[in-house]
Amino acid sequence: MTDHTTSAPPVHALLADGTTVCIRPVAAADHEQLRGLYEEMSPENLRLRFFGLSRRSAEMAADRACAAPHRGHRALLAERAGQVIGLAEYDTGGVGTEADMSIAVADGLHHRGVGTLLVEHLVSAARAEGVTSFAADALSENREVLRLFADLGLRVGRRFEGPEVRCTIVLEEDDTYFSAVEERGRAADVLSLRPLLRPQAIAVIGAGRKPGSVGRAILHHLKAGGYTRRMFAVNPAATSLLGVPCHPSVSALPRTPDLAVVAVPAAGVPATAEECGKAGVRALLVVTAGLDADQAQALLAACRTYGMRLVGPNCLGLSNTDPELSLDATFAANHPRPGTAGVAVQSGGVGIALLDGLSRLGIGVSSFASLGDKYDVSGNDMLQWWESDGRTRLALLHLESFGNPRAFSHTARRVARRMPVLTVDAGRTDAGRRAAASHTAAAATRTMTRAALFTQAGITATRSVGELLDAAALLHSQPLPAGPRIAIVTNAGGAGVLAADACAEAGLTVPAPTPHLVDDLLALLPDGAAAGNPVDATAAVTEDQLAQCVDRLMRHGDADAVLVALVPTAVAAATGDDLVRAVTRLSGPRPKPVVAVRLEQALPVELLPATDGSSVPSYAEPQAAARALAHAMRRTEWLARPAGTVPGLDGVDTARARSAVETYLDAHPDGGWLGPRECAALLDCYGIPQLPWAWAETEDDAVLAADRLRGADGRVVMKGHWPGLLHKTAEHAVHLDLRGDSQVRAAFRDLETRFAGLLTGVVLQPLADRGTELFAGVVQDEVFGPLVLFGLGGTATEVLADHAARLAPLTDHDVHDLITAPRCAPLLFGANGARPVDLDGLEQLLLRLSRMAGDLPQLAEADFNPVLATPGGVTVLDARVRLLPRRPHDPYLRRLR
Repeated sequence: MTDHTTSAPPVHALLADGTTVCIRPVAAADHEQLRGLYEEMSPENLRLRFFGLSRRSAEMAADRACAAPHRGHRALLAERAGQVIGLAEYDTGGVGTEADMSIAVADGLHHRGVGTLLVEHLVSAARAEGVTSFAADALSENREVLRLFADLGLRVGRRFEGPEVRCTIVLEEDDTYFSAVEERGRAADVLSLRPLLRPQAIAVIGAGRKPGSVGRAILHHLKAGGYTRRMFAVNPAATSLLGVPCHPSVSALPRTPDLAVVAVPAAGVPATAEECGKAGVRALLVVTAGLDADQAQALLAACRTYGMRLVGPNCLGLSNTDPELSLDATFAANHPRPGTAGVAVQSGGVGIALLDGLSRLGIGVSSFASLGDKYDVSGNDMLQWWESDGRTRLALLHLESFGNPRAFSHTARRVARRMPVLTVDAGRTDAGRRAAASHTAAAATRTMTRAALFTQAGITATRSVGELLDAAALLHSQPLPAGPRIAIVTNAGGAGVLAADACAEAGLTVPAPTPHLVDDLLALLPDGAAAGNPVDATAAVTEDQLAQCVDRLMRHGDADAVLVALVPTAVAAATGDDLVRAVTRLSGPRPKPVVAVRLEQALPVELLPATDGSSVPSYAEPQAAARALAHAMRRTEWLARPAGTVPGLDGVDTARARSAVETYLDAHPDGGWLGPRECAALLDCYGIPQLPWAWAETEDDAVLAADRLRGADGRVVMKGHWPGLLHKTAEHAVHLDLRGDSQVRAAFRDLETRFAGLLTGVVLQPLADRGTELFAGVVQDEVFGPLVLFGLGGTATEVLADHAARLAPLTDHDVHDLITAPRCAPLLFGANGARPVDLDGLEQLLLRLSRMAGDLPQLAEADFNPVLATPGGVTVLDARVRLLPRRPHDPYLRRLR
């Protein structure tokens, strides 16, 4: 059991009412405050806590909590503005994995989630230290604490003993517990954002008297945008600015604002934040840029101390277009049009482009946040706000960094089930790639990691702001396609060919029409028309003919969407036909998406008003239309799949694996690559199949080992080993197909001679059967967590780069995606009449690798190459594992950044 008591850092988290508290380990200096916590309790609460009244109870409880840290004991306190408001602790007594647990909350702060939050953090700490259950005693009349235990989401047993009840809380965190924690966190997060996004009073601090300052621009925008609540300016040199009452300081305001907009020079930001906190301000929007490290730390410290949520610094501002509020606290050139798209960006320039684009399209904006340097409020917060605001139908993100990608992924998966979530995949060419110490690390680029995050979370990832708006226009205005089959109709053959190429390149299909459909279309269209796919309706097509053709294609069962590619012609102009109107005329609800491509269109994308009040997206390029349809199709596929589950695994010994890791790191404090014996033992803890092997340090030992390992054909393989050796084949440290003792001896002498001073021994294995050589590995990304990779293996794995990746923990669907995504997948399923490999065994290998990475945060990377897959089984032929000293990280623990 590892003791982390003294090293756990303080964290800040949200209570049920959205206010902020600090959770940290108890220190000896907290004794007086802890004693005061108990002494200030009412006699009734003291009786419920200690089962009686005693003047010594408070002193003894404080002594116990502040005792010198020891194994099996953990005490955590909650404090707000430096005042202790709650305490939770457990103690195993130094033995076993069951701990006695107790909890206390200050009078006047019950029903605000203090106790629940403390217990959640205590559960996380206990599990990291090997504790499997809590035992807590309570009076049966203490309904509050009994309800707290029951609502945790953990399995709770009760045993009544007279007036007391013994509660046993099993610390098996599963989906029920994670869902309960997630729901508590979501509710608290949304409440904490209300002062930011629905403030009842705003103060702009730093608005100048002369035009040109950012603060003045925001004040002007607030007033011109029609903000419906109280508004103040803070400037000691003025009494009124732009008709808004001005006061010399925050403390002089006639009422405390919910939100303070800070637009003062960087040097003044910390003091301004401190003043706001002392005055009771609940949220800050800091647009100031250029804060140095000390100023940044002081700003965040003030926000945490006084429980203020923070947007920024270095940002464009925020907006909420709800007519009841009309909040536009930005310095963008224009006010956003009210609508249904929620927008969160880190780049102010991207934010302006999205606000203008969405307003121009008519989609509009529900709320907007420019997150800037993102000290606090993040994309994860905004997703939760949009999920519950009742106005947002489309979520658009531009995030250059992720504070807690695992929490973001969990939230995005949930939100994406309710509305499309779109992002620009910024930073795809980030050069900050980790050193390629192994095949796994070489393959695990940041681009691949982000792609895995977006794919698993159901996020529509685009490559530019323009592509984001293209996809948003379609998802806002059209139903989702049922599949990838696109019917194309055009009045110019060349435009149809361009559209067909674009669809194929986007991963869509352009199927040939059935004979019956061909006959129907030719009966509708003018002479000379060709009813293939694309349908060439010719320049002679009339508005009515084209409308009927689109309607027929849309209602035919062999197409999932219709793309209409149009060019202006003198023929249509002469007859007065409006071919665009043929696309927007609706005779009833459209069951499939319809998009237009107009090659002469000036804007990249427009939404054309339809006769029923809806709209049809129109693109200037067929590639844009095809990409938008492909994004919609992938969303259809993602929504059609169940969420997936993480299967249970038998034959896993996590406790032994953790013990082995701690033993290694005790001997190697800086970490390193495990030796063959240590590596094999770790894989054995997770039931990962390995080819039989033996270790030899002398020539005679090698001969004896070879005799034991030889299969029916008598052939063995010898691999040299020394600390730091990674690519044995590249170093020519492998001898294959060794027969008889003389060849074994010669191979050993060769390795011993060529690698004198390096070689510490050799690994011998029987020569493996023929099969498909694969690669499986995992990298523990510092930000994103464990990333599992899979693909074609062998010596060419990096050259061919045939890999797929998913973030752990892997669900059953993730494993299926990993196996089917690489180009080598047909080899696994039995290409050219061959038998398929052991797919169940392959799935088990990946699930066990994922489990190992999730259990062991110290596992920096693991590299299985090759993995031999045959119809009879899956076996790891060579494995490497690197450990680093890292603390356990609970991705589900509620805490602020």
